Amino acid sequence: MLNIKNLVVNYGAINALRGVSLEVRAGEVVTIIGGNGAGKSTLMKAVSGLEPAAGGQIEFESRDVTLVPAHRRVGLGIAQSPEGRQVFADQTVRDNLMLGAYLRDARDADVERDVEAQFVIFPRLRERQDQLAGTMSGGEQQMLAISRALMARPKLLLLDEPSLGLAPLIVKEIFTVIRALKERGVTILLVEQMANQALKVADRAYVLKTGQITSSGSAKDMLADPAVREAYLGKH
Repeated sequence: MLNIKNLVVNYGAINALRGVSLEVRAGEVVTIIGGNGAGKSTLMKAVSGLEPAAGGQIEFESRDVTLVPAHRRVGLGIAQSPEGRQVFADQTVRDNLMLGAYLRDARDADVERDVEAQFVIFPRLRERQDQLAGTMSGGEQQMLAISRALMARPKLLLLDEPSLGLAPLIVKEIFTVIRALKERGVTILLVEQMANQALKVADRAYVLKTGQITSSGSAKDMLADPAVREAYLGKH
């Protein structure tokens, strides 16, 4: 579904990504792990079209989308739940969900059914549907950010640090949802600071270090790899 070849992204004189190549197959959960400043969020922004590529190629469903603007990539089937959530703070929960379906016809009954589906996934959003998003807790905003992305009916869902800054019980709930989405066949590219959790839910993984892929393999093998464990997973 997604094929990245020798991707280069620069911030001025800084090489944020240096020849990154990876692939995501339909129905997979693929995770990117790495330390702070490795380029993980830059990679996600490049896939969604929020950061321009200085070199290389991004193919989505065998189509070159390297120069396709972000809003058109949403229309093609790529939606992102961004790092830091970035909900529309002065809009209600329901309005945020409707904005996720911006490219769809709001009069379509399927849109309302999808809103209801998000309330089933995250019941707290139903309770908060008329509340301004900016007044909710960080965990509730993360639920909303994921649901807002799902409202676009993506073929590829990009999840950038979904556990960032959340309490352990909320993190557990978020990963339960990721597993449920996987079981439904949603294709997911996941960047996550909690590498243990990410590898347990993923099919395959890539390690990104200072803008380059240094290793890749099945998530199960990566979880057992002593070098990966020492660098990113700790001793627990």
